Amino acid sequence: AEQAVSYAMSGPSLRASGVPMDVRRDDPYSVYSKLDFNVITLNDGDCLARYLARPMEIRESIKILNQALEMLPQGEYTAKMPKILKPPAGETYTRIESSRGDLGVYIVSDGTASPYRLHWRPPSFINLAAVGEMIKGWKIADVVAILGTLDIVLGEVDR
Repeated sequence: AEQAVSYAMSGPSLRASGVPMDVRRDDPYSVYSKLDFNVITLNDGDCLARYLARPMEIRESIKILNQALEMLPQGEYTAKMPKILKPPAGETYTRIESSRGDLGVYIVSDGTASPYRLHWRPPSFINLAAVGEMIKGWKIADVVAILGTLDIVLGEVDR
């Protein structure tokens, strides 16, 4: 668990290491503060724990979706949005809990439609940073299972 925290891992990979951190509960956004759900946490921090966490997370997500559907008001579901978004001048960092972990975005805006700076913090990029430590002492064949259970998406990693 300490190693996972020191690498700033998040999502199922962190929770499979015994750390019950979930942005939806710990820093709720949207309607998450009104929903009743469990933070899936396993303690072994190995490939099996990460593998077992995924279907448990899916079942919990179905519970969340069912509750959210019950909260939907009657009528039109489409939000009225302008064609061009102009974030107010300033800077902000916000995050959500994605299926792979903490997905953050940092934006610096000068008030125009094009941000001065936009930086994504994808969970795959962060979780991949821990692989070097995770594979020490294992056989090359084991690396496939380690990478597979981290659920790394290379499109998130490509900078």
